[in-house]
Amino acid sequence: MKPRVVYWNNIPSPYVVERFNALHRRGNIDFEAWFNERREADRSWDVLEADWDFAARYITARSVRGRRLWLPLAELREVRPDVLVSLYASASFAGGIASARAMGVRTAIRVLPTFDSWIRRSRAKEISKHLLFRAVDGAKVPGPAGEALAARYGLPRDRIVHVTQSVDVTRYGMARELSVAEREAERERLGLRACTFIYVGRLWRAKGLDFLLDAFERVRARVPQTTLLMVGDGVDEAFYRERAAHIPGVVFAGFVQPADIASLYAVADVSVFPTLGDPHGLVVEEAMASGLPVISSDAAGDVRARLPDGKAGYVVPAGDAERLAERMVTLALDPALRRTMSLEASRLVADRGHDVWARDFEGFVERVLSLPRRRTPQAYLAGAVGRLLLTTARQSEPAPNVGAFDQGLLP
Repeated sequence: MKPRVVYWNNIPSPYVVERFNALHRRGNIDFEAWFNERREADRSWDVLEADWDFAARYITARSVRGRRLWLPLAELREVRPDVLVSLYASASFAGGIASARAMGVRTAIRVLPTFDSWIRRSRAKEISKHLLFRAVDGAKVPGPAGEALAARYGLPRDRIVHVTQSVDVTRYGMARELSVAEREAERERLGLRACTFIYVGRLWRAKGLDFLLDAFERVRARVPQTTLLMVGDGVDEAFYRERAAHIPGVVFAGFVQPADIASLYAVADVSVFPTLGDPHGLVVEEAMASGLPVISSDAAGDVRARLPDGKAGYVVPAGDAERLAERMVTLALDPALRRTMSLEASRLVADRGHDVWARDFEGFVERVLSLPRRRTPQAYLAGAVGRLLLTTARQSEPAPNVGAFDQGLLP
């Protein structure tokens, strides 16, 4: 029989939906996805449930002792999965994991690298992670940094499995197929000149955009005709539009849906990702698949394992505008180097498509099911907490104003 697997996430982001569709197409797992909310306030992408091939549902938030939590207690009783895979960094996910443990469900978590610039750490959080990581049956990680993090908090290495962080390689590869005439026409429309750098992501200070604009001003002093295309929106958009108003060559494209991003990669020459602390940063793979050299900060997950420095681009210290500018100038002045790095970038990401993620995920599930259940003191403690939650939640009520999209199973 196929294993019954639930993947519980906070929101249905586009890359998550594409991966789950790929997993469903393979047909090797009895799969269902759970989400807490349809969209978070700072996200602008479309959510089109009609495009989902997999079974899914939104979890109804409940008020438990005055606290609004997403606890999939009824859903766990109904589905009784063999494995529950989830995030872990909130009280809702921790409570859901404990409840699953109390029901005899194997539990596993997704672990990504974290950075102090993005994460507010506390002693209570650190203790909670040590407890939780010693209770779950496994973890999936994108690379060595995620593996080291999971091991540091108490997961044995044999319970940690690498699962490829994937993108739609075919779609982004279409950027390389744009004709010269079409490319030049679009560049003219956008006002792009000479070597064009592109940033794709949220317009938010934690993405390192202060350092990017500082670096670009230095680049313009050396290579006056270069341009910088900023793609995205966010809480700091007005601030950066005002700051860039006096910098020649900065063009804001606004938010673009993921399905249409390839057309903007196609008109650029180099991708720049100056983040101060992304757990991964899939725009690195997107740009590489589009045939662009990438200059990334070293605070983008396992970026050094994904982007060999000097081969398909460069990795620079986060927050170092001078070093970033140096690498930007190098590529702006050397079209031949850009072409060489472009070919290497495309080659490196050729095997990072969604079917590879689905294959890796199936192997992860197989590993979790093949190992004995955790029998640590922390695992028994989690089960006890889960039983308490199950008892408490029976008297709880749905939280008010949970939104119109807590609608149960989707087709």
